[in-house]
Amino acid sequence: MATTRKPQLNNIHVGVGGWTYEPWRNNFFPKGWPQKRELEYASRQLSAIEINGTYYSTQKPESFAKWHDETPDGFVFSLKASRFATNRKVLAEAGDSVSRFIDSGIAQLKHKLGPVLWQFMPTKKFEAEDFEAFLQLLPHDVDGFRLRHVMDVRHESFLVPQYLALARKYKVGTVFTDSDDYPSFSDVTGDFVYARLMRTKSDVPTGYGPKALDDWAKHARAWAAGEEPAELPRVEDPPAKATAKSREVFIYMISGAKERAPAAAMALLQRLGWTPPEGAA
Repeated sequence: MATTRKPQLNNIHVGVGGWTYEPWRNNFFPKGWPQKRELEYASRQLSAIEINGTYYSTQKPESFAKWHDETPDGFVFSLKASRFATNRKVLAEAGDSVSRFIDSGIAQLKHKLGPVLWQFMPTKKFEAEDFEAFLQLLPHDVDGFRLRHVMDVRHESFLVPQYLALARKYKVGTVFTDSDDYPSFSDVTGDFVYARLMRTKSDVPTGYGPKALDDWAKHARAWAAGEEPAELPRVEDPPAKATAKSREVFIYMISGAKERAPAAAMALLQRLGWTPPEGAA
């Protein structure tokens, strides 16, 4: 039976990567909780999940349909697209891999289908012509459902206005990564914001400390209101005023001390005023 969810504050979604992780059975899922019901539980404590399995292998349409049915109304899945499309020397030749992923059944998620994340290797440099050819391969919809694409670029050569202009031309988002290992830049290139926070610490019960969580709640609200936080690292100067009336925002606690990711996501959701749906365990 579908569960009604309290509306998100300014359309902000917060979650983690995946839902199957052994250490979470000690500090997130209730003791003895059935593994086959882990998505059911996680989707009622969080408001979004980034699916990573789609990066490594092709999933079946039945799986996407099952994930749709196991989660409450308002829940959102982001999908990491196939590595076979992005881990290649010539991106312009990725057409078959892009189509294979898009047509694998992701439309079975229906209105729970969030952004599709295209992650590139840290060694992949920005080559404007080839990257534009890749962006031209990305479809705008699948089976009547709108597709939103976000680029997870991990080489510092992307820290240039030319990349930003290209991403804006094709209306794709760019991941903001809170990390020491990858470039971090918060310039908004799409009509939504997508952040992957990777600094959770094992010795902090909530992964991020109270001050950091307060700051991320502030940033999330600013993004949702159409603003761009000036204190975050950027390539270009921030706009003088809000560039959009409102935006959808997706924030995922990824990597770092992964065992703390659910606690970090829940602590951020609490700061944003989110209430779990009725019937949550």
